[in-house]
Amino acid sequence: MRRLAHAACALLVGACATLPAPPPDVGVVADAPFDVSGRLSARRGTEGVAAHFLWEHAAERDTISLATPMGTTLARLERAADGASIEKADGAVERAPDVATLADRALGFPLPVESLSWWIRGAPRPGLAHAIERDASGRAAMLHQGGWSVAFAYADGATRPSRLVASYPDLEVRVVIDAWR
Repeated sequence: MRRLAHAACALLVGACATLPAPPPDVGVVADAPFDVSGRLSARRGTEGVAAHFLWEHAAERDTISLATPMGTTLARLERAADGASIEKADGAVERAPDVATLADRALGFPLPVESLSWWIRGAPRPGLAHAIERDASGRAAMLHQGGWSVAFAYADGATRPSRLVASYPDLEVRVVIDAWR
């Protein structure tokens, strides 16, 4: 009987213990600036595009330079408070209210840059409903937000994703991160 009482006490004490909180979503508290380079591919049906990118991000501005795998400049996208612009390889410049509209015109699909700036850090975009699944280390493994499903992969021990696959009906965007600066 005494052993049973000790076991019950141990169970009660264990039940009262709190589990460690999962790590906070990276960048959720503040939209921290970053510079990242890598590779991007997007596929819609039988059409696709692949590019190298250099992305300079700040809360109020994004600059994304896109180049072919051989290094030829494709375009430079910029987002600021007053809208977005794209400068193409031929020097032509287009403007729009946001980057998604420009990407839709240039690529044929809306690239969710505002959300990608959070997803690339393994975090949901604040202010939008989401569901998130975490891995055993507490990092984002799968995110569902704004109609997109985003799967994350990490290099050994890394806290930020090394790659992500964002899927939307009839569209898949793959991002491989080569370097954070």
